[in-house]
Amino acid sequence: PLSPQVRNEFYKDTQGVILVYDVGQKESFDALDAWLAEMKQELGPHGNMENIVFVVCANKIDCTKHRSVDESEGRLWAESRGFLYFETSAQTGEGINEMFQTFYSAIIDLCDNGGKRPPSSIGVSFTKEQADAIRRIRNSKDSWDMLGVKPGATRDEVNKAYRKLAVLLHPDKCVAPGSEDAFKAVVNARTALLKNIK
Repeated sequence: PLSPQVRNEFYKDTQGVILVYDVGQKESFDALDAWLAEMKQELGPHGNMENIVFVVCANKIDCTKHRSVDESEGRLWAESRGFLYFETSAQTGEGINEMFQTFYSAIIDLCDNGGKRPPSSIGVSFTKEQADAIRRIRNSKDSWDMLGVKPGATRDEVNKAYRKLAVLLHPDKCVAPGSEDAFKAVVNARTALLKNIK
């Protein structure tokens, strides 16, 4: 990374940004939010992040045994913000050409559209509520936490919380990355809790 003084010069007339993290280093993925915040600050109150093409690169996918950020987590982070997402390996070249081609054509579309990101380029077809639920389920520490009920909740409370999440995340209805795993986790959490509730 460049020093902040040098970086600041680059933000002003930006049309496209490639955010790269190492799939084997969770810290590099967690740092994406800070990079976005810095950019937002540098663009100032009149800067518009909506009119910039963002690509998120999950890099080093060739190092499968050290992977700590899975595809659905990276994809969810990117797509819930309307960013393009690619799995790449600088080592093997996998995904690199496709990523640059998509990136450049998105910038050309942006220029053709008077400097505004065309609405059709990345349609987010899931809600923030769905994305937040998947993140919460992924980070929950136990079955109670997963369903969002307090330990000692009644059978009814567990079923009610389960139904709400099942409707939100059912794979037939929800296209958010990771929804299928989250749905399965919720089903299992409900089963586990009901076993222990008299």
